[in-house]
Amino acid sequence: MGLKEKLHELAPLFEKGGKYEKFYPLFEAAESFMFTPATPTTSGPHVRDGVDLKRAMIMVVLALVPATLWTLWNTGAQEQIAAGATSIDHFQALLAGAWAFMPVYIVTIAVGGLLEALFALVRKHEINEGFLVTSLLFPLILPPTIPLWQVALGIAFGVVIGKEIFGGTGMNVLNPALTGRAFLFFAYPGQISGDAVWFLKPEQLADGYSGATPLAQFYATNNTPALGELVASQESWWDAFIGFIPGSMGETSTLACLLGAVILILSRVGSWKIMLACFIGMFGMSELLNFFAPSADSFLAVPWHWHLVAGGFAFGAVFMATDPVSATQTELGKWIYGFFIGFFCVLVRVLNPAYPEGMMLAILFMNLFAPVIDYYIVKANIKRREARLGIL
Repeated sequence: MGLKEKLHELAPLFEKGGKYEKFYPLFEAAESFMFTPATPTTSGPHVRDGVDLKRAMIMVVLALVPATLWTLWNTGAQEQIAAGATSIDHFQALLAGAWAFMPVYIVTIAVGGLLEALFALVRKHEINEGFLVTSLLFPLILPPTIPLWQVALGIAFGVVIGKEIFGGTGMNVLNPALTGRAFLFFAYPGQISGDAVWFLKPEQLADGYSGATPLAQFYATNNTPALGELVASQESWWDAFIGFIPGSMGETSTLACLLGAVILILSRVGSWKIMLACFIGMFGMSELLNFFAPSADSFLAVPWHWHLVAGGFAFGAVFMATDPVSATQTELGKWIYGFFIGFFCVLVRVLNPAYPEGMMLAILFMNLFAPVIDYYIVKANIKRREARLGIL
């Protein structure tokens, strides 16, 4: 007898009226993970085509594969560079990267998965596949040196406060992974963005480094090279674009993020309108600040192509801003929502030295306004149709 047939045989024990009825969410989660769900989606989020929620989430995971693979190699490579190595041992880099990434991922799965299961049992509903994506996104936006107890605390905060208190998957206003990281950022800034994240020589620091710590070097003192010298270095820019820089584990490579964007766009899981609007907002705000920059060494003078590869802009625009639950749903709303994410990202980075990485805060801020944007766009559409039909 095959595994699928065995599960069907055991199903009555876990269904309503069965001996283990209260454990049905766990049984359904195991069955859904291994095989196609036997029942259709009955609550949000709805996927409006033949692809169910499980397949949609798997497409996001596949889109994250390039960034994850780069994470494993680059984390180990940056460790070797920080230790003073003149050449990279690629195999050792992969092992070291896996050694840094896997414990964070395992703790995220264990703690977040347990909380998801507990809420499903209490509420007597199925365990949704949304956490499959959150559990991979969360480790990728953390530095490799973060203590594991902070990982557990962060994912617990993200799952409970960022999602479950709103009603679970499909009901959350905020992106759960970013909510967890924001909590850690404000509660333990030293471990998220402080100097202890990466131990590097001052001459190795560049604005293209991913994460809050490298961006914070713009505000550092005499040890930091002049901004004009950094932005003139095309070699450093290409390092930042490819991802050969230290920073939060999955955010370093803009190239890997763009490969993920192609997968999301072709599968129609991610909105290209939001991604493009993020870029337009970032470009517009960068050019505006460049115009008012008092000198070439001013942080206002950082050009748009550096904002593109610095910090988590590319990762946030591709994987976080396009979250179908916390983003806007209307077509015009996607343009407005994405534009202001890019706009506020640069604004926070440049004008608020306390928060040099603005993408996280920009996305969470616009998450709060997404329902309002959709509401007024829908309301305006209704008024236009009423006027066209003469029923005002």
